[in-house]
Amino acid sequence: MPAFGKVVVCGVGLIGGSFALALKAAGAAREVVGLGRSRAPLEEALALGVIDRIADDWMDAARDADLILLAMPVGQMPPVMAALAPHLQACTIVTDGGSTKSDVVAAARAAFGGKINQFVPGHPIAGAEKSGVSAAKADLYRDKRVVLTPLTENAAASVARLASAWEACGAKVSQLAPEEHDRVFAAVSHLPHLLAFALVHDLAGRDNSDQLFGFAAGGFRDFTRIASSHPEMWRDICVANRAALIKELDAYLAELLKTRVLLASADGAGLETMFATARARRDHWLDSLQPLSSE
Repeated sequence: MPAFGKVVVCGVGLIGGSFALALKAAGAAREVVGLGRSRAPLEEALALGVIDRIADDWMDAARDADLILLAMPVGQMPPVMAALAPHLQACTIVTDGGSTKSDVVAAARAAFGGKINQFVPGHPIAGAEKSGVSAAKADLYRDKRVVLTPLTENAAASVARLASAWEACGAKVSQLAPEEHDRVFAAVSHLPHLLAFALVHDLAGRDNSDQLFGFAAGGFRDFTRIASSHPEMWRDICVANRAALIKELDAYLAELLKTRVLLASADGAGLETMFATARARRDHWLDSLQPLSSE
C-alpha cells in the first residue's frame, strides 16, 4: 500500500508538480489531486500525468486528504489558507513550499487557529529558473535539501510523516526554526536573486543594451541565470523577507565599497587576496555539496 492515500497539491507549477511526480514515481501516493487559481495549468497537469484529477474546490480537495501541499507564491498563502481552513479534517497534514517562513507561519496561525498543529512548514531547496507545470520533473528533489521549520504545536509524528514524504521524493531533510530559516536564506538565496535581477535590469535600461547583451558570454550567463526566475514569486519572497534581506543587502553594499576602494587605489595585492579567499571558500563549499546541492 502507498504511504499516503490522497495527496492534494495546490499550485501545480515547478515545485508542486515535481512533488506530485516524485511521489507518483515512488509509488508513495494512491491519488494526487490538483487545485489552483487557474484552470489551464490544472488541465495541462492532468494531461501530462502530473495529477490524477482536478478538484472543484477545497470541500472536494480536502475531503479524506492525508497530505496537502500549498505550492503557490508566498503572497497568495493567506487567502488560500483561509479558504482551506473550514474544510481541513483532523487526519490531514498541511505543509507549504514557500521560500520564506515567518510570514507563512503567521498566515497559518491566523487561518487555522486551533488546527495550527496540523500545519508543518517546509521549504524545498530545489528551484530552477524555469517555472510552470511543463518544467516539473520527478527527480527535481533527488539529493536536494528540504528544510522543515516545525512549530511547537506540531506532533513529532506529523513532522516525521511529512519528512517521509520528502524522503520518498529523494530529498535530504533538515530542520531550522522559521526565523533562523529566513535569516539564512536572505543571505544565500534571496540576495543572489535580487542582485541578478538588478544587474540585468541595469544593463537592459542602458542606451547600448543591445550591444552589451550581444557581447555577454558565459560569465554573464552564469551570474544572471536566476534572473530568469518567476517574477511574481520573487516579488513576494523579497517583500515578505525584506527586513532580513535589507540587512544582507546593506552588508553587501559595504563589501562593494571596500572593493571599490581597492580598485580605485589600484591595490592589486588586496584584490588578489580577496579573490583568493573567496575562491577557496567557494571551492570548499562545492566540495561539501556532494550529494547535496542548493539554489
